[in-house]
Amino acid sequence: MVAPGSQAEQVGRLLLAGIIVVALPSLPFGNYLLYPFVILTTWFHEMGHGLTALLMGQHFQQLMIYPSGSGVAVNAIDRDASAFVPAAIAAGGPLAPTVAGAGLIMASAHRKLWRPTLWGVAAAILISVIIYVRSPVGFAVLPLVAATLAVVAWKAPDGLARFMLQFLGVIAAMSMIADFNYLFTEIAVIGGEEIRSDTGQMEEALMLPHWVWAILLLMVSAVMIGASLKYALNEDRLRPPPPKRPANVLQFKRD
Repeated sequence: MVAPGSQAEQVGRLLLAGIIVVALPSLPFGNYLLYPFVILTTWFHEMGHGLTALLMGQHFQQLMIYPSGSGVAVNAIDRDASAFVPAAIAAGGPLAPTVAGAGLIMASAHRKLWRPTLWGVAAAILISVIIYVRSPVGFAVLPLVAATLAVVAWKAPDGLARFMLQFLGVIAAMSMIADFNYLFTEIAVIGGEEIRSDTGQMEEALMLPHWVWAILLLMVSAVMIGASLKYALNEDRLRPPPPKRPANVLQFKRD
């Protein structure tokens, strides 16, 4: 048994989320249960491309998600844009699930953020479906995921709301491992069409080999996830504050 809110409890919950993510595909119907969340990590990835394009002053046109779990963000880049722009947009995809995972893991450490964060993710999914998603799989699965998150935020006990954040955070963080081979591939087949992978696009824009960019993306992701876990599991932050003594009580300290 561990004390509620302790570091041991946080470690246990995150380990449980990781075990479920790893074990689900091996269980009967596990792949079906995990499939909506696979689509969600694809959504994180492709939205990362699209939002990075918008941040770089470019144009995010649409988002396609295919039954295999792969996806494409269609962006229009100005002719006079520097080489850094397409490279940054390409990097935004692989890094987005890591950023999302780190944020969800950190949010799970604060009770007041559990439900607002779930509401926020659900709202972001629905808004993106209306504005950007243009594929049957996206239309079918993403609103279902958003509805599930909204129901958990609205009705679920605190423990389940917190665990949902941790579960989503672990899935998003581990998606970089699932994409390991893709990162070290220069050409990928997506939607039945051969296109340059994200690191292949970075190679084309900035000249360095695609495997160099793959290593750098993995290193940045590892640092972000490590920092989020360190924050969420910080023992000093988890320790309850000392009780406040009445103002009229004299306190003496003996050296």
